[in-house]
Amino acid sequence: MVTVANETGGIVLSMQDLREVTGYAAVSAHEALEIFESAHPADPRPRDAIDAAWTFARGGERGKTLRDTAWAAHKAARDANTAAAGDAARAAMCAASAAYLHPLANAHQVKHILGAAAHAARAAELTAGGDRDVGADHIERARRRATPVVVDVLSRYPAAPPGGGRVGELLRDLDGALRGRS
Repeated sequence: MVTVANETGGIVLSMQDLREVTGYAAVSAHEALEIFESAHPADPRPRDAIDAAWTFARGGERGKTLRDTAWAAHKAARDANTAAAGDAARAAMCAASAAYLHPLANAHQVKHILGAAAHAARAAELTAGGDRDVGADHIERARRRATPVVVDVLSRYPAAPPGGGRVGELLRDLDGALRGRS
């Protein structure tokens, strides 16, 4: 078990919880991978991050490879030549970093659970010329594919935080939908 107690109480997370959340994030990020790879066909960093997330989700080690590929995908996002490719790379970064969800009762931890889906939805929106319906469709698919374990883990945390621009809106939309508020 992974657990930390603090003034607001501890959240207990099992390694299986972390694997399930990471697998969910990897599927979400993979939906946007083509957006990045179309813009940067020779850059493997986001794919490597998603692959590392899948390896962990399927029983692999939670260690250096996940951290390194998450940072590399983050750098790929900064290097991207379009906003859509940047969000697609951020989705991959979120997938690899989902394994590091902290057992702290902090709303910002929701980004580890749902960030890949929110960034993938934004990448799809941008690719469709900013069409918010496209983002909403991605969020709905992410809602439907969330397993009971992912929803249970999410329910242990406070609601998603304010801010974050359009990605933050998408994150809160998905959070609300999974918690039954929308």
